[in-house]
Order: sequence, then C-alpha cells, then structure tokens
Amino acid sequence: MPELPEVETTVAGLRQLLDGEQIVRAETRRDNLRWPFPADLRQRLTGAKIIGLSRRAKYGLVHTDRDDIMIFHLGMSGRWRIDPDTIEKHDHFIIETKSGRIAALNDPRRFGSVDIIRNEHLADYKAFIAMGPEPLSDDFTALNLQSKLSGKSSIIKTALLDQRIVAGLGNIYACEALYMSGILPSSKAGAISKPRLETLVAAIKSVLASAIEAGGSTLRDFAAPDGELGYFSKQWLVYGRENETCLKGHVIGRSVQGGRSTFYCPKCQK
Repeated sequence: MPELPEVETTVAGLRQLLDGEQIVRAETRRDNLRWPFPADLRQRLTGAKIIGLSRRAKYGLVHTDRDDIMIFHLGMSGRWRIDPDTIEKHDHFIIETKSGRIAALNDPRRFGSVDIIRNEHLADYKAFIAMGPEPLSDDFTALNLQSKLSGKSSIIKTALLDQRIVAGLGNIYACEALYMSGILPSSKAGAISKPRLETLVAAIKSVLASAIEAGGSTLRDFAAPDGELGYFSKQWLVYGRENETCLKGHVIGRSVQGGRSTFYCPKCQK
C-alpha cells in the first residue's frame, strides 16, 4: 500500500498538473472502487476550479472554488496516470481540465476511494475525526507521543501503525524509524522512556522526509503521476532485508506482528 511519502509525492505531481485549472469533465467509469462513488461527484466537480491540493495522512485532497474537497485514497495499487495516450481498463475515474490535461485514477485492485465533502466538514470526515497528528508537523512531539502511549500494553510497532496515535505512518517507515532509534519493535509501548521517544520522533520525521525527497518507495505498481518510480527502497536499512546485514554487520531478522512483516536488528534494537 502506498504510504505517506508516496501519497505526498503523488499530491506534488498532481499539484503541477491541476492547481489553478478548471475541470471540464469528471467521469466515473464504474459505480464504485472500495466504496461507491458519490452520486453527485461529477456534478460538483464539473466546472469547478481547483484552488489547491494537500494531503492528510494517506489521503490526497483536491480543493475547489466551490468550497468542496475531493478526497482520494490510492488503496493497495492505485496511482494517477497523467495525459495517458489511451484510457485503460483500470482507469476508473478521469478528470479533464479546460487546458486539455487529463488525470486518470488507475486502480486494478479497486481498494482505493474517491469522495467529496464540504470544506467545513473536513475535520469531521469519517476517516479524519479521530486521527492523530501529522508526523511531519510541529504537533507530533515526544510529549504528545508519550501521552498517547501512556498505559498501553500493546507493542510499539503496532502502536505506531494506529492512525489515532500518529497519522499516515505505515509499516515500512515504522520499521525503519524503530531501527534508526534503536528500539525493538516488540517493546511495550507504554514503557518507553521520554528520551527514547524523542529519538524515535526524530527518526520518524527524518525517514519520512528522506523518503519524500527520494519520491517514495517502489511498491508493486506504485509510481508518481509522471510515471517515475520512487527510489527510497534503495535506502532501506532493514525493511525487506531479512538475513542481510545491518549497518553494524549484524543479521537482520523478521517477525510477523499484527499480520504484517516486521524487520529489525536483534542486536542493535533493545
């Protein structure tokens, strides 16, 4: 699944194409993705001017001059194709602008989604209402994280993937940040000291910023809107590297936690 850096990369690419453009066509080519397309989606988008694009967690937001926000999620395999030569079988939603540019949402597995809401309802949107702070924001601090982890008996790796604790952090970057901070993924979340959480918060911010700069990680079919693949996977320190060696020459291990693979160094992480 595309994680925060991949979504940030996608939004940046769409911003270059769509920001300031007027939509002349919004076409749904099936009734649904993970959920049905809103019945009034085409009506609310056609003729609207796009006045900005942003991201919340793993969701992309397209803001219009009608005080509407189109919210999209890429699901497991979704990506936007820019000015495609032909419309493909899995191009399920298409936006065309007045200047003739086309953005096609391609989603073979159909786990993505597209929704539209009024601007004033953004904070109350079902996916955002209980969501934690953005990990790259000033609101995400060791003190904030300590407060949210207080009393929790769950392991830190699982806690970091809880969107109520921190928004948008996924499996890859949780593994990387835990390695960088020297914290064992199976550590009890509520027992980690504030100094170690300060190291962890810094590692999370660092790994996400580096991944965004690299254009994200190449995961299955993910690509940025311009077709370029992300290259952060070449910088992975532990993720996907079972039985290889870490920076200090120790063998990287793998376990399964919450149904997801966790990669870590049993020597460096405690």
